[in-house]
Amino acid sequence: MNIGDASQRTGVSQRMIRHYEKIGLIPAPPRRESGYRDYSDADVNRLRFIANARDLGFSIDEIGELLQLWSDEHRASFEVKALALAKADELGRKVGALAAMRSSLLHLARTCHGDDRPDCPIIDTISGEKSAVHASSAKDN
Repeated sequence: MNIGDASQRTGVSQRMIRHYEKIGLIPAPPRRESGYRDYSDADVNRLRFIANARDLGFSIDEIGELLQLWSDEHRASFEVKALALAKADELGRKVGALAAMRSSLLHLARTCHGDDRPDCPIIDTISGEKSAVHASSAKDN
């Protein structure tokens, strides 16, 4: 199948398919006489695997590790589990950081008059004129 068909079947853009090929996540498919890439069902399955791993937040390097484990019939599932738990921990830290940012923004919004006056604590804080974002948001939690 051509790259357009592979893209449609996997939901991975043609540009990303070429990128994954370039960085070695998928092997370079054979080319037809016309020069077009000729993707197999195995390539489509690999692209789906990559897309699903990306949706779960795995990095390209982590996806490379997962692909190696996926293709190893003698893999130990504890290795896969360790990767998943490490990613879950990382996502938990990011959730905490996002919650802190949200709290800071809500605090700043509450302190802003939101009227026709030009003075605004949001702009002041972002510009560095006030540095109480973290201290203020800590009180709000």
